[in-house]
Amino acid sequence: MSVLAWIVLGLIAGFIASKLVNRTGGSLVWDLVLGVIGAFVGGFLFTRFGAAGVSGLNIYSILVAIIGAVVVLFIYHALVGRRAL
Repeated sequence: MSVLAWIVLGLIAGFIASKLVNRTGGSLVWDLVLGVIGAFVGGFLFTRFGAAGVSGLNIYSILVAIIGAVVVLFIYHALVGRRAL
């Protein structure tokens, strides 16, 4: 998968995950950046547990990326609390 596809997938996942995790209206740009990181994390976690990781720009890959982005955003918000950047 190309780098551009990873970025697009991460932006989609980051936007959806920010709506699921961050209900207080934090920084959308930062949540999108963490969503791109979450797409990589989701692909890594799924392959570690024996499932297929991110395989392209499809619904399954978006779900994997959303799960990874939710994990990353949840950890981020748990660590920094309500502090703003």
